[in-house]
Amino acid sequence: MIFIGTLIGFIRSIWKGLKDPEFRALFFLVLVLLLCGTLFYMKVEKWNLLDAIYFCVTTLTTIGFGDPHPITPIGKIFTIFYVILGISILLGFIEKIARGLTTRKNENKT
Repeated sequence: MIFIGTLIGFIRSIWKGLKDPEFRALFFLVLVLLLCGTLFYMKVEKWNLLDAIYFCVTTLTTIGFGDPHPITPIGKIFTIFYVILGISILLGFIEKIARGLTTRKNENKT
């Protein structure tokens, strides 16, 4: 039950955040980042859609299970830059969501 409440709060924060231009920009960048990474890995590493998205999400969230992983030299080089750029963008996005959740929680207390 706690999970559902947290999920609802997360979705509300995203919905509310879409009114903020900075949040919208970060949201758009995250979507573009995931799309570009997915398409790259599908094309270069010959992964299917699910494996490519899975790799992008686990890499950018720093979970990194290690399965799958790039095999080609260009895939490895792309991943180096993808991680450096992607983690920065994703952290900014997560920070905006956390700030929205904190603000909403504080508004409910008053």
